Amino acid sequence: MTKFFKILFFSTLVLGTLIAISSYSWFSMWIGLEINLLSIIPLLSNTKNVYPSESALKYFITQALASSALLFSIIMSMNMNELLPQNSNYWMMILNSALLTKMGAAPFHAWFPEVMEGLDWMNCLIMLTWQKIAPMILLMYNSQMIIFLASIIVFSTVIGGTLGLNQVSLRKIMAYSSINHIGWMIASMLNSQAIWFIYFSVYSVISANIVLIFSQLNVFFLKQLFNSMNFSKTVKLFFILNFLSLGGLPPFLGFFPKWLTVNNLVSNNFILVSLALIVFTLITLFFYLRITFSTLVVNTNETLIFKNEKSSFTVMIFNFLSLSGLIMCPLIFSMN
Repeated sequence: MTKFFKILFFSTLVLGTLIAISSYSWFSMWIGLEINLLSIIPLLSNTKNVYPSESALKYFITQALASSALLFSIIMSMNMNELLPQNSNYWMMILNSALLTKMGAAPFHAWFPEVMEGLDWMNCLIMLTWQKIAPMILLMYNSQMIIFLASIIVFSTVIGGTLGLNQVSLRKIMAYSSINHIGWMIASMLNSQAIWFIYFSVYSVISANIVLIFSQLNVFFLKQLFNSMNFSKTVKLFFILNFLSLGGLPPFLGFFPKWLTVNNLVSNNFILVSLALIVFTLITLFFYLRITFSTLVVNTNETLIFKNEKSSFTVMIFNFLSLSGLIMCPLIFSMN
């Protein structure tokens, strides 16, 4: 019975996103977003989560507020000449703000780490990846307000970089990391939808890798992580390499979409935006390195005779794809 309701609501979650991104009118996009919202609430209310009702309620209130703002802006756009001066962009700003609230971009981000803190790892993965698709694509349809979006990009990278520094909860670290990556994704969609798609795909694969490792080890805080990493050297190596990839260091797959994004921004004269992105991503890289170095160099007790736990096949395959991805990408793109 439990499995059936999960399958049902996950199917409608996917359906809601697909309706939103394939609609011909703003109103049907709003309907798709509402189906998506109503489908994820039962998944968030699962008893396996740490604070199920709290997370579900916070998420529902925020998303309902954003949905009402979205609907209000749609109505304003239809009656714009009666309410506002000619060629006014007020309704577009409200619409974009509602979509940015839905995806958790700064400065509309305060709900996101709080909701993440109360979820188990699989629900966290849905929040980090799938729930970003519909608002991102709807924002892409409506990305004419360049100065507004540029300020959101800078806000997201600054807040994602600085607020992640003093966290000990792995879920909050992943949430602030996601806010930083939202800034990069919005920057990538300013001029090219293809670069956004590459960035989102790569970010989803790396996040899935890290979340699968956390889920396998059943850890939620840094102190637990340091103790858990001693059981499998393979998992420890994959974990460190994935965090370096998430930070965008050159030999790894995570560098590829950032390289494309910065190249695109500089060629379109967004010099200051690209500078802000690079500088504040170095701060996120610092707290990724702090996590990985701690697992390497913190002095922990390790028994010489211990049960060597075999890593799951899914974790191994995902990690292989992620870590060999940068070698494959130039090969694939050079063929076209």
